[in-house]
Amino acid sequence: KDGPSLNIAIIHPDLGIGGAERLIVDAAIELSSHGHNVHVFTSHHDRTRCFEETVSGSFPVTVYGAFLPRHIFYRLHAVCAYLRCIFVALCVLLLYPSFDIVIADQVSVIIPLLKFKRASKVVFYCHFPDLLLAQHTTLLRRVYRKPIDWLEEITTGMADLIFVNSKFTASTLAKTFKHLSSKGIKPAVLYPAVSIDQFKGPDSGTRLNFLSINRFERKKNIELAVSAFAMLCRNRGEFDGDLSLTVAGGFDTRLRENVEYLAELKKLAEEEGISRHVHFITSCSTSERNRLLAQCLCVVYTPKEEHFGIVPLEAMASHKPVIACNSGGPVETVRNG
Repeated sequence: KDGPSLNIAIIHPDLGIGGAERLIVDAAIELSSHGHNVHVFTSHHDRTRCFEETVSGSFPVTVYGAFLPRHIFYRLHAVCAYLRCIFVALCVLLLYPSFDIVIADQVSVIIPLLKFKRASKVVFYCHFPDLLLAQHTTLLRRVYRKPIDWLEEITTGMADLIFVNSKFTASTLAKTFKHLSSKGIKPAVLYPAVSIDQFKGPDSGTRLNFLSINRFERKKNIELAVSAFAMLCRNRGEFDGDLSLTVAGGFDTRLRENVEYLAELKKLAEEEGISRHVHFITSCSTSERNRLLAQCLCVVYTPKEEHFGIVPLEAMASHKPVIACNSGGPVETVRNG
């Protein structure tokens, strides 16, 4: 805090709305508040679907490579993501003087490029090994992923410092990237945090509302919240009109999974006979999220084996109890009972 001012670049794949993006925004704000010069680079930044701080001038955000495809006929997502991030990294290398520190977030393939400027120290923040997030269900997929998975492990080990978001992710990284472990390369745990000043205390207008906040992705297991809410309604016998479930989170019309999953959740609510009592909110603003947290009864967090999970922290900062799956990162943040 009292040291010299540093020039810091942060490279993030897609600056939308989600836990990873919230981490980047908070890190940039905090580093800037300590007098450092922070510049965020990304391949996509929709000013109508992002965290407000990224457009308020708190720190500069520069986009390179938005014209590059995210997929090719809904295939080759990983290759396209790598190419987009590589393009961003090349622009940073060629168009800007050396940064003291470059933080590569999520995508490790750009680390060798960033190491060309020896004056810069490269920090890699790993949310979870991409190898484990990808599907390896068919021979063709396994052949396609083999060089990508190898490249991820090798380039991760090239960083000057590796951070992960939880002890769960640290142990998973060690089990997954055994070559790095054998070389004694171990990540440090740097938990994401929330600014508690932005959250209000208990709202006098608290309602019998269960709240789920997640991106509209199938791995978030939001159907569990819908099904559990339907079971609760059935067990109560006569339905209480004040009881409701709100499902809010990041939503991107460019992503087919987001569109399909939202439709699936709405269909599930209809099949369970609770559609009038389940409300869906896509890409809510920070202020709207804080209002939802202040007014809800509790937060239901459904992902299994979640890498960390920022939502439980936001809920507790709002003085709300959390119901979460007993696995992954939430085990480290949510105290049972």
